[in-house]
Amino acid sequence: MTFGESKWVWMDGRVIPWQSATTHVSSHALHYGSGVFEGIRCYETSEGPAVFRLHAHLDRLYASAEIYGIKIPYSREELANGVEEIVRLNNFRSCYIRPICYLGSGSLGVHPGENPVEVVILAWPWAPYLGADGLKNGVNVTISQWRKFDSRMLPTTAKACGQYLNSILAVRDAVSRGFAEALLLDAEGHLTEGSGENLFIVRDGRLLTNDERHSILLGITREAVLTIAADLGYQVEVRALDPEDLLAAEEAFLTGTAAEVTPIREVDGTAIGEGAPGVITEEIQRAFFAATSGRDQRYREWLHFIDSKTGDVIDWTLQTVS
Repeated sequence: MTFGESKWVWMDGRVIPWQSATTHVSSHALHYGSGVFEGIRCYETSEGPAVFRLHAHLDRLYASAEIYGIKIPYSREELANGVEEIVRLNNFRSCYIRPICYLGSGSLGVHPGENPVEVVILAWPWAPYLGADGLKNGVNVTISQWRKFDSRMLPTTAKACGQYLNSILAVRDAVSRGFAEALLLDAEGHLTEGSGENLFIVRDGRLLTNDERHSILLGITREAVLTIAADLGYQVEVRALDPEDLLAAEEAFLTGTAAEVTPIREVDGTAIGEGAPGVITEEIQRAFFAATSGRDQRYREWLHFIDSKTGDVIDWTLQTVS
């Protein structure tokens, strides 16, 4: 992760230098995690930088905000323009983009009252989340002792800041024990997802995965992989997944904006299949990167190309939505 290459941030309708993008220590979100966010990737293509599934990500951002009663004071178009501006001004050909909307300073009661909503878009270069080697050769994961919360506790389909404490506990424990990632079980002992990725299993030439009934965040990359798998002719079964399903799998992989399509090599020391990325996983991974790079025109609608126009960097303000 290289923040040093990032020079500009979009904050509350203004483009400002990275080092000036600060928030007050009394912000509600700092104390209670009261915010929502997205993780988006911009990929290098032959036609210039292109943001992958920008509008799907923004739709989920607004849906998460609505669940938590956070009224985003900008339109989707304004945030899309902000994303474009930050990628362009930072001269990124590829990068990771983080829009975040959170409750600022006002009241520090648990009920936030009329605290203002602050909106920030930042971007930086970020290599594959689980490493280039993991992307190529697969990763070793562990089934965590920490359980995933379910929708009776917190809304699992919302991508909210405070909810990731659950993931932090699981992944820190996993890494401390020599694993690359953790998989969490739900209260009934079914597999849910990784700390920041969805899970797919391959058995008998079919893909198995779970859905929102099983305490997962419905990933934008997961949705893309479901489409790609269908286009490649693979059947997909959506159901509850058990640890036994994973251990008996021929192949398995994780999907997510940060992790992209990362094969699972081992689970708690037990090899998945041959202990290397499988044929179907590799085919889906190749198709995914053909889509993100613009080489496969079938998925061109998933790409939001960044206009190459340039201009002076100024301190500008957007009109907020009334």
